[in-house]
Amino acid sequence: MSNSILTNRHDFLLLFEVTNGNPNGDPDAGNLPRIDPNTNRGIVSDVCLKRKVRNFVELFPPERSSDSDNGFSILIKQGAVIEREQKKGEIHAAGKLPKGSADQQAEAAKDWLCREFFDLRTFGGVVSTGDGVLKGSAFGQVRGPAQFTFGQSIHPITPMEITITRCAVTKEEDAKKERTMGNKHIVPYALYAAKGYISPAFAEKTGFTDADLGLLFQALLNMFEHDRSAARGEMIVRGLFDFEHVGTQHPNNADQNKREARLGCHHAHKLFEGVKVDLTPAANAAGKTFPESFADYEVKCEWTDANLPKGIKLHLRHEEGKTIGPKQG
Repeated sequence: MSNSILTNRHDFLLLFEVTNGNPNGDPDAGNLPRIDPNTNRGIVSDVCLKRKVRNFVELFPPERSSDSDNGFSILIKQGAVIEREQKKGEIHAAGKLPKGSADQQAEAAKDWLCREFFDLRTFGGVVSTGDGVLKGSAFGQVRGPAQFTFGQSIHPITPMEITITRCAVTKEEDAKKERTMGNKHIVPYALYAAKGYISPAFAEKTGFTDADLGLLFQALLNMFEHDRSAARGEMIVRGLFDFEHVGTQHPNNADQNKREARLGCHHAHKLFEGVKVDLTPAANAAGKTFPESFADYEVKCEWTDANLPKGIKLHLRHEEGKTIGPKQG
């Protein structure tokens, strides 16, 4: 993908599963898997999903060809000090605009930070700490173009508490003990759905490019492959449906198409409704109310070249670039 600023709106649906693991523990509940008390459906926070994206990009950053191109450092990570990085941006701005106003320097500092840090120009963040030009500035609050909803399981879940033992001890005074005991919490199986929205209007403000979009989708598809642990040994992305808005006009009407692609050509929730997730006929016939594996589910994409709304292109990112649509003109 190109390094040009993103111009088209995208709405996407992400399906992922967990087997015998804890996709997102709640520290206020003894690290139990998060759950909606009204429906007993499992929850994975948007912050958790963004963490996986950040981790992937930090492990596998693309090569940066020049200092003027976007960088792929991660601002929000273990051990990071935001104010330290913020000051680097302010120093850069001061050197670039020695006689500029405070607002000009604040904007230049924000632009430098967005260029250097992938997660800031993608998800946004607050960089208005300290005593520099960004403190109290409107440019210190960056609104990113990519936003996620919470993931929610398709069916209710029943978390399990598993007791574990350890033959070694931690403290010297416990040396005579034969073993120590602990516990872990797991979800036997669940399929989750999360939604995401990418706005070209905010992409223009942070410098988010088509290449950044490609990296974001690559990270979403592979975010669990290098995040294995005892709690997340079996997490798999099962679907990534990317609805791109391209405009409804004839290709010759480029200006109007560009405006429609930026604004959007169809409501996101109606696009998502065209992807149906339900139990298979065999699972229903067996009377299953708690699916045991992905084999118990049937994912149907009802969108085709014939019925996909005008001005929409559907990328099936999980099917190696398969695309449906668009209809224009």
